Amino acid sequence: MATKPPKGDPVQDAPQVTEPQHAAAGLPAIGHTLRMAHQQMGVKRTALTLLSVNQKDGFDCPGCAWPEPEHRHRAEFCENGAKAVAEEATLRRVTPEFFAAHSVADLAGRSGYWLGQQGRLTHPMYLPEGGDHYEPVTWERAFDIVAEEIDGLSSPDEAVFYTSGRTSNEAAFLYQLFARELGTNNLPDCSNMCHESSGSALSETIGVGKGSVLLEDLYRADLIVVAGQNPGTNHPRMLSALEKAKANGARIVSVNPLPEAGLERFKNPQTPKGLTTGAALTDLFLQIRIGGDQALFRLLNKLILDTPGAVDEEFVREHTHGYEEFAAAARAADWEETLAATGLAREDIERFLRMVLDSERVIVCWAMGLTQHKHSVPMIREIVNFLLLRGNIGRPGAGVCPVRGHSNVQGDRTMGIFERPAPAFLDALEKEFGFAPPREHGYDVVRAIRALRDGKAKVFFAMGGNFVSASPDTAVTEAAMRRARLTVHVSTKLNRSHTVTGTRALILPTLGRTERDLQAGGEQFVTVEDSMGMVHASRGRLEPASRHLLSEPAIVCRLARRVLGERSTVPWEEFERDYATIRDRIARVIPGFEDFNARVAPPRARGSARAGDTPSGGFALPHAPRDERRFPTATGKANFTAAAVEYPKLPEGRLLLQTLRSHDQYNTTIYGLDDRYRGIKNGRRVVLVNPEDARELRLADGSYVDLVSEWKDGVERRAPGFRVVHYPTARGCAAAYYPETNVLVPLDATADTSNTPASKSVVVRLEQSATD
Repeated sequence: MATKPPKGDPVQDAPQVTEPQHAAAGLPAIGHTLRMAHQQMGVKRTALTLLSVNQKDGFDCPGCAWPEPEHRHRAEFCENGAKAVAEEATLRRVTPEFFAAHSVADLAGRSGYWLGQQGRLTHPMYLPEGGDHYEPVTWERAFDIVAEEIDGLSSPDEAVFYTSGRTSNEAAFLYQLFARELGTNNLPDCSNMCHESSGSALSETIGVGKGSVLLEDLYRADLIVVAGQNPGTNHPRMLSALEKAKANGARIVSVNPLPEAGLERFKNPQTPKGLTTGAALTDLFLQIRIGGDQALFRLLNKLILDTPGAVDEEFVREHTHGYEEFAAAARAADWEETLAATGLAREDIERFLRMVLDSERVIVCWAMGLTQHKHSVPMIREIVNFLLLRGNIGRPGAGVCPVRGHSNVQGDRTMGIFERPAPAFLDALEKEFGFAPPREHGYDVVRAIRALRDGKAKVFFAMGGNFVSASPDTAVTEAAMRRARLTVHVSTKLNRSHTVTGTRALILPTLGRTERDLQAGGEQFVTVEDSMGMVHASRGRLEPASRHLLSEPAIVCRLARRVLGERSTVPWEEFERDYATIRDRIARVIPGFEDFNARVAPPRARGSARAGDTPSGGFALPHAPRDERRFPTATGKANFTAAAVEYPKLPEGRLLLQTLRSHDQYNTTIYGLDDRYRGIKNGRRVVLVNPEDARELRLADGSYVDLVSEWKDGVERRAPGFRVVHYPTARGCAAAYYPETNVLVPLDATADTSNTPASKSVVVRLEQSATD
């Protein structure tokens, strides 16, 4: 049987610290997985559920967006994926009786870990104006409340519709359709806080804001660069792909401010060797200073240009634009400045160059370590320059690989969850559904928070996620949310955002990925798109946690019928009854989804295959740069760029802080209080500081400090009571877990162009804590 949730918050005052580990996965991962799964689900349910994860007839893991191989293991999941599944398939329940026993103020004083451990939400819940407890409400009344508030707005643009990356393609398409028929493009999503910088840079340079590689390309690469990413914790199944690439002869360069166990050595629990010695992955570790990546790749590009025969001149001539301006900027790169910006040794950069020149097929992978800086967009553009120089886009085994986080965050964007939609997409919606969508751009996450803060937005509706904990500048975000007339969260579990409410608030419980979805038209399935543009079906297998749950598509359809009424031109009732009818419309609106239903059907039910279809059911979306070396940019070619090199410059006595996840965490969901690979146990309020920096700042290991961020607005942002851990970070750099440190990230400190919060380069001073 599953264990009961904790009654009280665990004490985290004295985290235990040991040496960091140098290998990931193996037997400890198996033991940790089974222990957590048993706590949430019990033995029988654990076996039933985990053996369906990422299977061809099962459900897509609600964790990360890493793709599945065509030939899958019976256990095609990782430790953190199993944690995500266990938390969703848990036998613990949050009932109306729970809310009667806990006021909103009580819940607001609990940790995110405690809230998440309580279990699955079972009923729609309503917090009335002036109320101090959530109370049960019928679905009909809940939709009436939303309709009342929306009808009272002076403009549809006073409503904000946020989306989390867990939302299926079908639900996301309906959600954006509802918002646009209502009359707004206020569709911020979690991409705004993570890979918006990637999309901005790639759209400008290669014409498609997505990665250009498939899983098979990793297996064919000669060199794989992993920059600003920790796959051992954030995308563990990626380690299997890297292991296979190594076995095929690839070399791997890791570029990161912290050494990460997963990139040092991978103990694959699916193989005998993995249970013993494992496989070394990284051939060269470049421990770069935070934010120095643009300078590194700019110098590499200069060195490539200076090497006779190193540039793929035919590719550059036939397929690129802006080469001369770029080359002039690159040739001006300076060794001294680069070494200062990166903290690297000259011999390591020269070794990296030799590895590049010896490789015909190169892939660069990256994640949040590159996307959350002021200069993230030019940083990623410089990586594109690096790949274009040697023809490494549109070649098998080569390309750009931004590794997405949440399991359908890329699919949501494909479905139209975007505050700045393309005119062609809006034209297609208008032609298909017979209404004129709004053309004015809406709010992204940061602009939505400003609008709520300033009283310009009054209704906040979230399809999944934990907006308050995910967003920057916690005090500002919470104050902004409290100014709303109504806050609504479609959720599977309790989280911090449910405790930071508008004048009125609703929690609408929904089905999870693991659960069967029965509608009037029979049992339904949904689809998702992974990080490499592969689309496939996801079919839940468990009985729903409560008979009072609705699926996300059903919630959107019923809400739209209630809010829009007779003026709607969309067949919402038909869409709720049969999701295949949603996919038929997607196929007519979004290029690449032709014959959608047939292509995601099981192989035995499919007709003739199209290019990109997989034998097991599903298909690859078209990608012009990858598939045909065609670049749909404004110039019709891949664009070299020549931005000035930027990197953070620290005042004396300050450190540059990056926010990151622990190993017992996925995004804002806290599974436990340990960070096993980094040697942290039973606590999250720790700050990792280089021992030499700590000595200069007179910070003893085990001492307690307040983290205080410094920014040009002069506002003091303080995160108190962090234990100092001497740790092998890059000099001048520190690291601490979010969401606890989101309070330090100013709302207006964002990346140029993408407006993504700059959570990976926060200037901080460390002050002795009053509690030390």
